Amino acid sequence: MAAPRLTLPCPVAVTTDLRNADYDCVLLVAENLDSLPSELAVLINHVSKLREVDKSVDNEVSVLRVDELPGKRLVFSPTGPINRDQDDIRRFQDAAVSGIKKVLRMGSKSPLLVVPSNSLYEDTRLVSLLAALHALYVPIEVREADKTRVTKVDTLGFWTTETSREETENVLLKVATGVESGRAVARDIGGSDPERMAAPRVAEYVQELFAGSAVQVNVISDFETLERDFPLLAAVNRATRAVPRHHARLIQLDYTGHGEIDTTLMIVGKGVTYDTGGADIKAGGFMAGMHRDKCGAAATAGFFQTLNILRPKGIRVIGSMCMVRNSVGAECYVSDEIITSRAGKRIRIGNTDAEGRMAMTDPLCLMKERAVKENLVNPYLFTIATLTGHAIRAMGPSYSIVMDNGPARKDMVAQKLFAAGEKLADPFEISTIRREDFEFNKGKSEYEDLLQANNAPSTMTNRGHQVPAAFMIEASGLEKHGIDSATPLRYSHIDIAGSSGPFPGIPTGAPIVALAKAFLSTRISRDRDTHL
Repeated sequence: MAAPRLTLPCPVAVTTDLRNADYDCVLLVAENLDSLPSELAVLINHVSKLREVDKSVDNEVSVLRVDELPGKRLVFSPTGPINRDQDDIRRFQDAAVSGIKKVLRMGSKSPLLVVPSNSLYEDTRLVSLLAALHALYVPIEVREADKTRVTKVDTLGFWTTETSREETENVLLKVATGVESGRAVARDIGGSDPERMAAPRVAEYVQELFAGSAVQVNVISDFETLERDFPLLAAVNRATRAVPRHHARLIQLDYTGHGEIDTTLMIVGKGVTYDTGGADIKAGGFMAGMHRDKCGAAATAGFFQTLNILRPKGIRVIGSMCMVRNSVGAECYVSDEIITSRAGKRIRIGNTDAEGRMAMTDPLCLMKERAVKENLVNPYLFTIATLTGHAIRAMGPSYSIVMDNGPARKDMVAQKLFAAGEKLADPFEISTIRREDFEFNKGKSEYEDLLQANNAPSTMTNRGHQVPAAFMIEASGLEKHGIDSATPLRYSHIDIAGSSGPFPGIPTGAPIVALAKAFLSTRISRDRDTHL
């Protein structure tokens, strides 16, 4: 089996020597000087002297000349207070990003990142390293167009104490490499323009990435198969018929870890490469940025890259990337059409701009069928999507929203993801699918079983992010596998419209970090028994 293809923004090396000449500056990320260990005494002295003349040192990034350090430069990026009600581990994430941006502006090509352990948060070093790597990411279009801009730095150093060196190299760096490599894949796919990552080119990227790896890839591309097996996705795809470079791809992924399998994750990701809104077109300037509507599928691919790097034991993960463009034209699907889903439900289209639920529902139905027919071990079903503007209006930017069906709620899946996200700065909010959400989707006449959507934006619709989750449950036939069923199936919908990242800007790769923390923590082979 070929070695996994890493997609890190630069090499990362561990050192215990603050004066290591391989680096050209030291970047210190810490709460305050009182929290620093004795090994960093030289840094304490210099920052203390600066504080005597500049009180902003505890609140803003500062640069000091320190002759005994590499490049004679010390950059101090403080977190600010971390012990108030409103504080969380993202203080370290933010400080690391600010610090890296500063060293880049200074012209550093080999910074040494120093993050001492913290008594309040056990994962500050991992979170800070991941944040630094995020800030060093270079978009794939830039890497391909200009070979001189493939990386922002030549290497990133990561300081540790002598006593922690083995754990840092064998555990922390290994986990960071796996997670960040996955997030980089998600950024490549999710952030790239609608032509560079049109559906066929996403398939090519994924096939190349996982060639000869621990991840099996199968691509469905022909119209006949899509129309027969995934009719709702095929309806969205119809408008691309005359444009082969935009034709849909259903990319199926499969990873099986070593040892006895005790858990199966089944993930369906929304991969709308560009969303014009279709016949219900996005007017008034609301179309810009809609190439980001594929971040759910991008996160799915990224999570499989994390699996490929970390090779967790005892778990199987099955994925579907629903890559389709919601174009407008003579062939596009329109409101009032009635389309029968894979599960046999007659769906009346209410709004062609609600294409995400259309793309994911039939692949979700297939996951349901496989979970039952193949008697898969301990299955968890997920959909991941930049699905609704309502998610941002309800919870604001930066947060994923997770919603459980009955069996998942009984098993507290949402709470597990929430706790995992809190640990590693990939935060979640928990929402609840209620009876009103199911009632909203009921057919309004005897012609149809379900109404796909109303004709108002989700931001103007009550319970606008919960209603689509209820629709996918019903349209996929998952409602027959609730807590009252002889074969209950856990299903959680994750809306990442808020957490996927700013536009313009770089995608975050959410919710890869939280998923890895929640489901892979105890499964990674390592020299020491530590946590992800």
